[in-house]
Amino acid sequence: MSRLKACFERLSAESKKALIPYVMTGDPHPDVTLPLMHAMVEAGANIIELGAPFSDPMADGPVIQAAAERSLEFHTSLHDVFAIAKQFREKDDQTPIVMMGYLNPIEVMGYQSFAKLAAENGIDGVITVDMPPEEAEDYIVALKEYQIDPIFLIAPTTTEERMQKIAAVASGFVYYVSLKGVTGAATLDVAGVVERVNLIRQYMDLPIGVGFGINNAETAASVSSCADAVVVGSAIVNRMAAQKDKKTEQTAIIVKDVTDLLKSMREAMDAK
Repeated sequence: MSRLKACFERLSAESKKALIPYVMTGDPHPDVTLPLMHAMVEAGANIIELGAPFSDPMADGPVIQAAAERSLEFHTSLHDVFAIAKQFREKDDQTPIVMMGYLNPIEVMGYQSFAKLAAENGIDGVITVDMPPEEAEDYIVALKEYQIDPIFLIAPTTTEERMQKIAAVASGFVYYVSLKGVTGAATLDVAGVVERVNLIRQYMDLPIGVGFGINNAETAASVSSCADAVVVGSAIVNRMAAQKDKKTEQTAIIVKDVTDLLKSMREAMDAK
């Protein structure tokens, strides 16, 4: 059984929802990522979404674009993402890691080579933002050969016909992008999210994660009432960006800022 499947089954048995924080590999410095990943798990995270920086992150807003730029200043590559995942696995063999990135670096590496290396280094699922399911057959075959879950995005504008196509190829979970536009938007219509998640459930049995616009404990708790997972990205990256120019005890400050947020979300979600 995959780590993702096992994680969602365990949480369901406990009547809990998954908390999925996002961290950009190498942001704001390569030394921060690994200790932050472990600290996020201790703070109540169930799955780690590990960003792979790309020079043209078309689906990301200014916050995560800036995180990618900071990471790329250290020449962070897919191999660095794999290296961090491998180091994480030395102490944690249970928490799933989902890599989120763009297709170009994967195509340069080759689908088979990418999937093999991802599996060898402990990656459990991949969100490839700009890979539509209609064009992903060879890619999906390569991922599934190495028991890696291809995770697809569903937008507010996704048609029911396309939901069926996604349901036919996705595994692990599906990621509902709760706002139109790019990452980092601020206004979330929770009632609209509930309605949309209920529609998605008509077409697939996979767990549904909801992200975009979740930036505090109250919103996380509200979304968790209908979704199987809450994804938190820009709210975390903003806290990291605030420390980007501070060299003394930078990691400790970032860890505290991020884990304080996650602990508050975990507590609010569990209280629902």
